[in-house]
Amino acid sequence: MRRALEDPRIEARRRDPIPDEVDPAIEALVHDIIGKVADRWTMLLLEALEEHGTMRFTQLGRAVGRISQKMLTQTLRQMEEDGLVRRTVHPVIPPHVDYALTPLGQSLSAAFCGVWIWVEAHHAEILRAREAFAARASAAGAKSVLGA
Repeated sequence: MRRALEDPRIEARRRDPIPDEVDPAIEALVHDIIGKVADRWTMLLLEALEEHGTMRFTQLGRAVGRISQKMLTQTLRQMEEDGLVRRTVHPVIPPHVDYALTPLGQSLSAAFCGVWIWVEAHHAEILRAREAFAARASAAGAKSVLGA
């Protein structure tokens, strides 16, 4: 993933104290957006469009890999509804449709770039934790089989 530019408005808000009260409308929207964008396909489409720019439907499908046309269509429609992608239909035969991130989509991509950087910084710790968990689960499974 390409490192996105920081959004100065977001960086300024990070330094603000946590408010005592949260606007219920903002909280509801946060939960809605997280539910929509934290899925596998939205994240991968954000990444593909951020890295490659404007892409056609079939190019996006290939870039993401193992996504059905139905899921690709649903995810792109959802992203368009939320203002994250711009869908452009070119009046030619056969129809030519392409997708690009909007400025809003680019800013979301920048926010998720932090997750990528976090994983890069902590990948060894995550792998160690997973190995330790698997070893404990395996040992616990062996004990239950032996009747301990």
